[in-house]
Amino acid sequence: MEIATIRRDLNHTLTELGRAVDKLAVARAADLYALAWQQAAQAPPSETRQQRARLAEYKEILSSRRWQEEERRQAADRSTQPVSEQEPRTVRRPRPVAEPAPVRPAVVWSSDKVPQQSTPSCPGPRRPPATRTGPAPVVSRRSAPGPEPALLESGALWEIATQLRSHLEQVAQAGATTTWPTIRKRLPGLPRLHRDDESVVLWLVDEERRDDEPLLAALVTVGDRQMHPRFPAIAEQLGLSTGHTPTQQRSAWGYEVLRAHQYWRHRR
Repeated sequence: MEIATIRRDLNHTLTELGRAVDKLAVARAADLYALAWQQAAQAPPSETRQQRARLAEYKEILSSRRWQEEERRQAADRSTQPVSEQEPRTVRRPRPVAEPAPVRPAVVWSSDKVPQQSTPSCPGPRRPPATRTGPAPVVSRRSAPGPEPALLESGALWEIATQLRSHLEQVAQAGATTTWPTIRKRLPGLPRLHRDDESVVLWLVDEERRDDEPLLAALVTVGDRQMHPRFPAIAEQLGLSTGHTPTQQRSAWGYEVLRAHQYWRHRR
């Protein structure tokens, strides 16, 4: 789908979302907000920066206490109405993407625990930076003990990545690192992610960066400021070689953390 068409559809959805917010149409606003992120996920972040900024503003409104109170009130009102009197929730669906999304190597890691095995070796030939367009490639599923959160759609992943990138910029300015448990405490609205989705989100965080920018994903660590075990693979997918031995990979990671601290120290 052409970028101009995606932006046109997205702007239309944002206009309808604004009207729904003005009218306190809670159910419709929720549908339109989700639809807007689905549409935004069909284009590179650099092509929809203005629309994503508007979505961030609407997110603050939809997560405010006043809006949540209105949502509970309307839910209570609907529960007292006969089913025949309740209006169906309808929303225009996004058009299908004209071309299939590029496929990315499997990404399966969680940073809640430090893995017992050594850092994995790098994947095969990396994807050239020039091809960094379109939504995040599909990752493989892997069974794991215990319940796992459901895999999220690309629109939801883009929304989380946009929010996480802003947070990681602040972490970089402070000259610090963070972990997924800490991130969930600092961003209360962030859902607990499937281990596959954690790595996809880290990849998306740096998908919109300029070529000279360091990887903010390097700031997400495990344990006591140890390298995220999937960082070498994520870096390779983003066009940054980290070497083939654990020593080389840790050295490349440490240098990228230092670059991130220096780059963002005097910004915003």
